[in-house]
This record gives sequence, structure tokens and C-alpha cells, in this order.
Amino acid sequence: MSNNIANAPHGMNLVVELEGGGAIIGRFDESNGFEVLMHDVDVWEAGQEGDREHWVRETATYGVDVKQRDCTFPASNVQSWVPLGQVEKLS
Repeated sequence: MSNNIANAPHGMNLVVELEGGGAIIGRFDESNGFEVLMHDVDVWEAGQEGDREHWVRETATYGVDVKQRDCTFPASNVQSWVPLGQVEKLS
């Protein structure tokens, strides 16, 4: 995992962990240092019912359940990121 979202590869599906426990999974477009732009995303809200790790692994197994076509959020909210392809799939 990396902390600097600006180092993420363009066009790759990422799992982005956010400050406060939320997460975004989708295709990374760019970061200008202040904002991050991703496409075809699904969002896990902090406090949401269910298990976040299961949601991430389920997404790695079956693909992104797209809820938003475009998503921007502050780069300062990124705690870490990892390519979705590196996440262990469900058995």
C-alpha cells in the first residue's frame, strides 16, 4: 500500500482507504495534489452496516458495482491505496 495517491497508476482500479474508515473502489484518473478524480466507483461510508473487508474482497472477486460514474474527493483524505488486483479474492 502507498500513502501518496499521486503515485497511483492512471487507469487502474484501486481500493482507496479514507481517513475516518470510509473507502472508495474505482478507476483512478488523476490527482492534482489537492483533489483526486476517479471513475466508475463504489463507495463504502464509515459506519455503514456490514463488513468493509468483505466488501473489498467481494469487489475484487466480482468487479466494481458502479454507483457513481465520476467521483472527486480531497487528496488529504487518502489514508492509503492498493491496486484492486492485489486484493485477495473470496474463496
